[in-house]
Amino acid sequence: MKTIGLVGGLGPESTVDYYKEIIGRFKAINNDASLNYPPIVIYSVNMSVFIGHLKNRRHSDAAAYITEAIENLRKAGADFVAITANTPHLLFPQIQQSSSTPLISIVESACRYAKERQLKKAGLIGTAFTMQSTFFSDVFTKEGIEIVIPAEEEMQFINRKLFDEIELGIYRQETKEQILQIVKRMKERDGIDSLILGCTEFPIMFPNDQYEGIRFLNTTNIHIDDIVKTCLT
Repeated sequence: MKTIGLVGGLGPESTVDYYKEIIGRFKAINNDASLNYPPIVIYSVNMSVFIGHLKNRRHSDAAAYITEAIENLRKAGADFVAITANTPHLLFPQIQQSSSTPLISIVESACRYAKERQLKKAGLIGTAFTMQSTFFSDVFTKEGIEIVIPAEEEMQFINRKLFDEIELGIYRQETKEQILQIVKRMKERDGIDSLILGCTEFPIMFPNDQYEGIRFLNTTNIHIDDIVKTCLT
């Protein structure tokens, strides 16, 4: 097995989720009959530093910050690395170019998943950085899949709830219902056939495969599937 490297801390809740889910996959593979788990190295970065770089449009500093974390994981023995968050992938080309360590992109993993299921028009929710950037559409459009984002007021609501509640590990039923109302409007207004959970904290709030009659793409689980495959090859 290869040694897995995870850039964590963006945020902490999803980092814990990644670790638990990876171990869970190996329990399933081994039918709980062994303790044969993969070596995993986690480097948890300071989310405030990273978000601060983005807010101040210091994208080169933000990319360098994540690249440094990847280099530390390589030095600790990681054979490949995955970033346990969607937002840093807006800098993925720069990060990948600066690093000699193989990286697994959550966006490319999600795109393959959507293509295999013949999805055509996917809604996207996440941080404002994610929703307002094109790094999802840049990848998905090449495969004939349209990306739709919420209206401006809806985006601001989702972003506020992410940073005021969800990233802090606060999951309120009222917030869940309000986000589902946004999804319902996107389905009726924009004709989306699926929704990308473009923040790795969202799958904790929305654990099911479907809501409002459409498929929800759990980017955490999709990413972990590719991490486990890479670990075993």
